[in-house]
Amino acid sequence: MEEPKSLQQEYSPASICFGCGPANDKGLKIASFAEGDEVVAVWHASPEHQAFPGMLNGGIIGALLDCHSNWTATYFLMKRDGKTEPDCTVTADFHVKLKRPTPVDAPIHLKARVVESTEDRATVEAELIVNDKVCATCRGTFVAVKEGHPAYHRW
Repeated sequence: MEEPKSLQQEYSPASICFGCGPANDKGLKIASFAEGDEVVAVWHASPEHQAFPGMLNGGIIGALLDCHSNWTATYFLMKRDGKTEPDCTVTADFHVKLKRPTPVDAPIHLKARVVESTEDRATVEAELIVNDKVCATCRGTFVAVKEGHPAYHRW
């Protein structure tokens, strides 16, 4: 049986994004999956992702939450608008709260959901969870870009 494709693999297989691009061999390769009203992912850190021994770097945490939240917005807008392909969305803003050190020796779970939306944007709330503890949260706004924007049709 074939494994399900992540949102990134399905809709943007040639993406070189550091956080979520399937085509970036040196990237984080976040793989997000729709699950009900949420989008979820499980990610595993490598030694080079540490800030200090055993703990995840805050910038990596931000990249994980940013890209995962962006895909949550993209998928939501696509489904809401009855499209079969997503519009490209970009981050307008995102705010990360680091609640506790994030261990690197266990699976890192991401979950996100849209909490508000307008015609061309969605506000997403997300959590980064390790060992059943919320280590970081994020709230961000993600906007579907129009023709003329450098990210337009990048997928």
